[in-house]
Amino acid sequence: MTNTENAVVAPAKPIFDPSQFEGESQTQKLARKSREAPFMSLGLLGCGLACLYGAYRYKNRGSMSTSVYLMQLRVAAQGTVVAALTFGVGYALFRHLYYEERPESKPADK
Repeated sequence: MTNTENAVVAPAKPIFDPSQFEGESQTQKLARKSREAPFMSLGLLGCGLACLYGAYRYKNRGSMSTSVYLMQLRVAAQGTVVAALTFGVGYALFRHLYYEERPESKPADK
């Protein structure tokens, strides 16, 4: 057995080609990422809204300490992101399992 028999052959085309994204502006990158993963954008929007709501309600927190209030706000903001991403993964899985076109099976010749 020689060493060439156990050698792993590298793929001919690179898996990630950064040259396709070289001339991309920040807005183009955000638009591309939103098309690739729309639930990520919804999660970030939900996080931002939760933070804005928490900042608005900060003055009416009552006798709660600031650190406890910010900890609860962080959990709420992270929860919106996790919920949006979980919903996105579930939707993609559901679409893949039930709405993907499956290859037609050929009838067996007798």
